[in-house]
Amino acid sequence: MKQYTVAIIGLGGRGLHTYAKYAKLHPERMKIVAVADIIPEKVTFAGDTYGVPQSGRFNSAESLLEREKLADVLIIATQDRQHRDHTLKALDRGYDVLLEKPISTFANECIEIRDAAKKAGKLVTVCHVLRYAPFFRKIKEVILSGAIGKPVTVNALENVGYWHQAHSFVRGNWRNDQIESPMILQKCCHDFDILAWLLDKRCLAVSSFGSLEYFREENAPKGSAARCVDCAVGDSCPYNAVKIYFDSEIGFNRGNREWPCDILVQQPTAETLMEAIRKGPYGKCVFRCDNNVVDHQIVNMQMEDNVTVSLTMTAFTAVNTRHVKVMGTLGEIVAEQDKNLVTVTPFGGESTVYDIAAIADDLSGHGGGDNRMLTEMFDALDCGGDVSSSVADSVASHLSALAAEKSRVSGGELITIADFERENCKQK
Repeated sequence: MKQYTVAIIGLGGRGLHTYAKYAKLHPERMKIVAVADIIPEKVTFAGDTYGVPQSGRFNSAESLLEREKLADVLIIATQDRQHRDHTLKALDRGYDVLLEKPISTFANECIEIRDAAKKAGKLVTVCHVLRYAPFFRKIKEVILSGAIGKPVTVNALENVGYWHQAHSFVRGNWRNDQIESPMILQKCCHDFDILAWLLDKRCLAVSSFGSLEYFREENAPKGSAARCVDCAVGDSCPYNAVKIYFDSEIGFNRGNREWPCDILVQQPTAETLMEAIRKGPYGKCVFRCDNNVVDHQIVNMQMEDNVTVSLTMTAFTAVNTRHVKVMGTLGEIVAEQDKNLVTVTPFGGESTVYDIAAIADDLSGHGGGDNRMLTEMFDALDCGGDVSSSVADSVASHLSALAAEKSRVSGGELITIADFERENCKQK
């Protein structure tokens, strides 16, 4: 069993607060030898925490990539629109790559990265972590067992959650598709990927509707202010940043010192967190941001073998979770991720309930998916094999998501995935 050296570019929520931690959990498998970010405090924190020498600390991804290969694996956790250039340069340098989703915000760039990885003969693992989570693996196991016969229809619900929408998609980095990704790609490329994987079916065509309905200036309550700390009606607003980051289920006063609080400030205290709310982007009124991504969207998918799938993504939920119902010729599966329960009911028979929390040994980080993905990547590197979330498979789900966005913008036009891919291959 080999210990792999790793470099990380992009020290945000995923790069620093998720993937880097694997080096602490499994030092026999992963050693961080280089880090890069444009924020010096993050570089210092990561370098000191993981014992990275000064020679391995860089003030940008580009400055790290200017050097010859520094590690076995490069983790790319930079912003979405940087992924194409960073990944192509990493492959040219000879790195195997762990690439945060989305692969790119543009279909032609996703295809370009897929083809470059194949040409380079390097492993590119895309962070579609749900494939590795015990919750979703149990659903797939039941489908493969034949317990519900042939799956015919699937309803999937992406409950974004009111506070997550406010944090990431109104105030946060993914609020505006002219800066980063359309929301159906950034949030739901996971969903397109896991649904195709569960069914083992390709998506053939999509149509979609959705809009930005609520988080607009005309919906601001009378008496509200530009910042939550100055708001006269903040006590009655569930999107009040002080409420979310201090008092909600993910708040500081509930004992949380990690995501999303550590996005506002590296090591939050009550004082530094409040200061970030007073002065930073995460304390702005949700009705007065420069957001333009949707807050609700539905997608209908025609899969192979006449299987139909409907996906609903909405901000307007109390919980931040996924629900999936798989309906087959002999029975159904109802899966509730927030409860970690998978209920299987054969027609005319008794239900069986699988409690994932009782049978899985690690449910941290996307229900245990984050750590299992890294383990599988290192195991694949050991034997020269592939991973569940290969770049080839992942591009397919990205094309479905981007085709859905094209459909939405076009008023629900039916988009055929094969035609959409051909169009974007020409743009490479």
